[in-house]
Amino acid sequence: MPTAELQYVVVHGYRRAYRTAGTGPALLLVHGLACDSSTWDEVIAPLAEHFTVIAPDLLGHGESDKPDADYSLGGYANAMRDLLTILGVDKVTVIGHSFGGGVAMQFAYQFPERTERVVLVSTGGLGREVTPMIRMLTLPGSGTMLAVATAKPWRPFVRTGLRALAGTGWSVTRDLGEVARIYDAMAEPGARNAIRRLTGNVLDWRGQFVTMTDRTYLAQLMPVLVVWGRQDQVIPVAHAAHAASHSLSDVRVFDDSGHFPHKDHPAEFVAMVTAFVQDNPPAIYHRGKWRAMLRRGDQAVLTTVPPAPSSPAVL
Repeated sequence: MPTAELQYVVVHGYRRAYRTAGTGPALLLVHGLACDSSTWDEVIAPLAEHFTVIAPDLLGHGESDKPDADYSLGGYANAMRDLLTILGVDKVTVIGHSFGGGVAMQFAYQFPERTERVVLVSTGGLGREVTPMIRMLTLPGSGTMLAVATAKPWRPFVRTGLRALAGTGWSVTRDLGEVARIYDAMAEPGARNAIRRLTGNVLDWRGQFVTMTDRTYLAQLMPVLVVWGRQDQVIPVAHAAHAASHSLSDVRVFDDSGHFPHKDHPAEFVAMVTAFVQDNPPAIYHRGKWRAMLRRGDQAVLTTVPPAPSSPAVL
């Protein structure tokens, strides 16, 4: 299978890490909050058998630089455009997980001429609700609290405990293995600062205040697939139903999955994405159609996907 070694490029003075593999139509894989491109490890190689796969570490994450810089959704969307431009890629199907789903939607909104399709995996941006653990990051003093919580003396014990809980088989703890990786990443001061800046741009102690629900009618101009896990403890699966009622009609829910369906069911996820790309011709940007949609707002004037189902498809 094609391999995807970590590579680096400097954009606007900051080092950006990314993985790429394969040939064919381009897929841009955008990871979630406090994760990095390795979250896609189980799916990069099989996807690369059919596609050119590009999986960056977002600024402030993984092996990318962690400066005191712009961590807004718009800034991340711009960064994805710039990376693709450097790599000579004009158009992509963008796949975003969790916060990365918000970046994917923002990318499609800002650069529809470069977006062929969108896949949203347990995505942020479709409702206010989010786990209290993430809301806590927006509170005063959270930086100090995180520094204490990730201090070296007890870091191994917390990490081991989280992984042990992940292995119990309980639905409420199934994602704690990934949480352990995030916990380790937060031990780095630069990463903690980046995550706090990022969360402050999209949510507060009450939940997400930046959503795309006022603009999802534009998805009628572009194929969109939404994937969720029934046992998601980070962003509730009820948001999948929100998606189905906001012009995002191709919604799939894995019954036996948490917040990381691409890790819980990698083979099924790869097959789903491959079929979605093969079955849906790429969107073609037309200024007049976008102008008409923007003028009419949520009154549909063009339909490129079937009407929304009454409930998401269960897998």
